[in-house]
Amino acid sequence: MTLHGKRVLVTGADGFIGSHLVEALAAAGANVRAMVLYNSFNSWGWLDESPRAPELEVIAGDIRDAEFVRGAVSGVDIVFHLAALIAIPFSYRAPRSYVDTNITGTLNVVQAARDCEAAQVIVTSTSEVYGTARYVPIDEAHPRQPQSPYSASKIAADALAESYHLAFGTPVTVARPFNTYGPRQSARAIIPTVILQILAGNRRIKLGNTSPTRDLNYIEDTCRGLIALAGCNEAIGRSVNIGSGREIAIGALAELIARLMGADIEVVSDQDRVRPATSEVERLLCDNTLVHSLTGYAPRVPLEEGLTRTIDWLKNPRHRDRYKAELYNV
Repeated sequence: MTLHGKRVLVTGADGFIGSHLVEALAAAGANVRAMVLYNSFNSWGWLDESPRAPELEVIAGDIRDAEFVRGAVSGVDIVFHLAALIAIPFSYRAPRSYVDTNITGTLNVVQAARDCEAAQVIVTSTSEVYGTARYVPIDEAHPRQPQSPYSASKIAADALAESYHLAFGTPVTVARPFNTYGPRQSARAIIPTVILQILAGNRRIKLGNTSPTRDLNYIEDTCRGLIALAGCNEAIGRSVNIGSGREIAIGALAELIARLMGADIEVVSDQDRVRPATSEVERLLCDNTLVHSLTGYAPRVPLEEGLTRTIDWLKNPRHRDRYKAELYNV
């Protein structure tokens, strides 16, 4: 499907994945309405520095406000719903915030899409809904396991989206990216936290558990997967994984980053960064057969290349100075 001239809404457009997706959609010729979280600083998040900003219709509001969301959805063809609270550690501290934002926010989006007769809603999920793999690779039939308040909120949001398709015929697709990384990612995530600690001159790198494995996907590939699902009629009413089909342990990932940066490091355990034992997701490995069969999608950016791009981006003081590298970001 060509997106040229299509009217598209992206919620969570000020965030890591959202800002990259907005830019990719604009580059494809879509007319993009970018919804960012209202704040008194009039900040558009990562879109403040985007070269595509002049091409966008930016609206500031709150995904929790049903009337505002209905106005945002009105008049668009495709909705990419990314607005969410995503930090797992903070979900231990403030679970109600995740219910309000992730569950109620998704309800507002699918209800607005139903009322406004949007052609398609792509609800962005997460591989965290699967919990620790019971089998690998993880396909879309894998049981969902709420091992954190965050994952529980996303499981509920997915179920709401699915129910609107089954009950009302709302054209919903649940896109389920595995672990995305790249420029603009929060410092709470494993890859930027390792890079920033090394750039700060630290050689004793503080991490949580190092044995879990993750299926890592460069931001460019995740956005390509989301866009590939737009206009894919066969994906409507389905949940679809987006991942690489490769896994790497956290400890091995830290060593790989250090090698690419020419640093000799020692990984040390920081208890503040360790998840509760029964909440830790020990293994994630994507089965991307379905997305490939539906759209032809396949990842393009190898891990080492994506890491090198991310390291180079963070080496730029203009970017690095936006982070508080000396703090553990919850």
